[in-house]
Amino acid sequence: MKDNQAFNEMMVHTPLCTHKEAKNVLIIGTVNDNLKKEASKHTGNIEFGDASLLTSKNEKNIDAIILTDVKVDELLMANIERVLNDDGILSFSTSSFSNDENRLKSDLELVGKNFWIAMPFKFGHDTAVLASKKYHPTADIVLQRSDLLDDLEYYSTEIHHASFVFPAAQHKALNGIAKR
Repeated sequence: MKDNQAFNEMMVHTPLCTHKEAKNVLIIGTVNDNLKKEASKHTGNIEFGDASLLTSKNEKNIDAIILTDVKVDELLMANIERVLNDDGILSFSTSSFSNDENRLKSDLELVGKNFWIAMPFKFGHDTAVLASKKYHPTADIVLQRSDLLDDLEYYSTEIHHASFVFPAAQHKALNGIAKR
């Protein structure tokens, strides 16, 4: 996992400021103290662990799942689909368009099978995907939460919005794959 503050803030605050009220959150993968600190700025039950956390949860009980460095595949998606609420959000790190366009497209296509919205977002040198069946990451941002977060180095409401904007050629190449 990357040990940079932009990664820690964006991976936590982007999905948790998009969901109306995430009460049960799983953060799966490698986690450092700074990412835990960012997660603690949100209310609710936040659990940290590996992918086995998904198999120990009751069905449809999780509001948000954040994957820090876990590769998404069909089996993982089946477990996510089993535990994620119908209005839940999935966010995970992926490859940037310029580093591995095919992986980004493949990740978007995989989550696009189960989610109405599957949008990549960029920050620093990182790229992630936010997938949702209800909440749109730019239209449904909870300003009462995103504007009031304290002690931030990178994340802001404006950065949240801007992170979903891609250059014209990349936007066109992802059109029909990314579900906006």
